[in-house]
Amino acid sequence: MNGVLDVDVTHIDDPEFAFFDAIGQNLGVLVRGALSASRCQLWAQSVTNARESWTPNFGGVQFTLGRAWYTHLEEDLEDLYFERAAASDSLVERTLPGMQESMRDFGARLLRFAVRPRPLWCGPGVHIFPTGGLVAKSGGEVHFDTEGLENEHMGERRPAFTIVAMLQTPAAGGGELRVWDRLFDGDLFPKPDASLAMAELRYDVGSIAVIDSYRMHQIAPFAGERDRISITMHVVLEADGWHAWF
Repeated sequence: MNGVLDVDVTHIDDPEFAFFDAIGQNLGVLVRGALSASRCQLWAQSVTNARESWTPNFGGVQFTLGRAWYTHLEEDLEDLYFERAAASDSLVERTLPGMQESMRDFGARLLRFAVRPRPLWCGPGVHIFPTGGLVAKSGGEVHFDTEGLENEHMGERRPAFTIVAMLQTPAAGGGELRVWDRLFDGDLFPKPDASLAMAELRYDVGSIAVIDSYRMHQIAPFAGERDRISITMHVVLEADGWHAWF
């Protein structure tokens, strides 16, 4: 297994670029220039201006704009997630017009197949990790992104990917996505093993990182007086094609 494949956005449109080979041979794929710096700055400011509409998670350790499934699952709020999915998407669309469609379009470019909204689930949303918060100080949980996958998905090992676009990087560095050479084996919150290969996807503004959702990963600690703001979209291959959610 190699480290991180770091490519320019124009590379993914090359007919010879084979995404599934790339993600199968590397711990992650980092696509630079996927979003313009001006769009990222505008969207990041719009997210910040919408602070009153953020959803707090785990007592305010982190926040989202739009509702994320894993936070609701871990806080025993699953019913609320589905009850407010339409309202979540309306909020995201009002705040970041066209963002959800743009993320699905990017996924389609990468996968060479249409990416549709997952029925009844929330669409792509935004994570805000506050400066000076727990994640900034200690890093995020080491985990896999399997919470939104059903038993059938995992039993058949359906292809699933996590796609993260960086809107605002920490002011003083850090906040990278650490990925390990370990795939999901039933343990949702594993401990890093020093014997495992590890790499970091080092975002800049406008970069989009793609990892296998079954791969162990973690947000690195970060410093400085600026929140880490990113868009997240999960995708899974269903019988009728790729479906996306947050």
